Amino acid sequence: MLHLRAICPTDRTDAVLDVLREHDGVTHVVVLRGAAVQPPGDLVEADVARESTDDVVADLCALGVDERGGITLEQIDTSLSDAADRAEEAAPGDGADAVVWDGLVNRTGEESRLNATFLAFLVVACLLAAVGVITNSPVTVMGAMVLGPEFGPLAAIAVGLVQRRWDLVRRAALALVVGFPVAVLITALATLLGSWAGLFGREEVLAGHEMDFVFQIGPFSLVVALLAGAAGMLSMTSAKSAALVGVFISITTVPAAGYAAVAAVLGEWVICAQALGQLAINLTGVVAAAALVLAVLRRGRRHRTVVRPLPEG
Repeated sequence: MLHLRAICPTDRTDAVLDVLREHDGVTHVVVLRGAAVQPPGDLVEADVARESTDDVVADLCALGVDERGGITLEQIDTSLSDAADRAEEAAPGDGADAVVWDGLVNRTGEESRLNATFLAFLVVACLLAAVGVITNSPVTVMGAMVLGPEFGPLAAIAVGLVQRRWDLVRRAALALVVGFPVAVLITALATLLGSWAGLFGREEVLAGHEMDFVFQIGPFSLVVALLAGAAGMLSMTSAKSAALVGVFISITTVPAAGYAAVAAVLGEWVICAQALGQLAINLTGVVAAAALVLAVLRRGRRHRTVVRPLPEG
């Protein structure tokens, strides 16, 4: 279940309470009159089954609570309550299959921002991938896969395409279009410095073949990307975040970027082009599969969506 907290104008409180009473998936309703200071109003709290959350939030937004007050949602890890059990049983569908669309938009929106933290993680991941390529170490490359932050913007693009949130698509695309070239350039410079310092030799790098899968393009490159994109989006929509680790170590986005940087420094332009092609295939496959999963979920359950612009920054 999710814990809902709404700050609502005093003239909307009774209507908000009526909405919460109408939905079978709502319980533990609490109202504190005059408790809200900024913005002023009443504080209404309730526990809501995941499968009822979208409808409840849409109804509250129709009352203008999001414009004149505020709505927040938090995941409840433990709830010992017969009333909560009854609410979950009464709510239509299964909580594990329910998609909280507003929460998904907000989450992907936050993870798709082009900022110093995103760039830092992407650069470090590409540098780690380059070290794995140079040392012929699959374990190091796997660590780079887990560290890479690129799935956030990819998921955001998929959500934006399905929800027609073009502001979200633009924000996520900017993070990828700027982030990967910056990471590849910094990785190439670091690789060049390492070569000048005598840390590795060209023949030594090319002699290892454990990392050839990173740049070798084949039909399974797209297959793996599609499966990873589908699994990643299912993980995000069902709140099973542990499965995301498997997604991270399935796609060769960051490793391909790191290999492209190393290959460019070594003058292996064919390998560099293949690695960049692998990167493009993986990025495209993940977005396509994630968007398809969301489209199926959206088609399976008709819902009302309130379109609100993402905060700037």
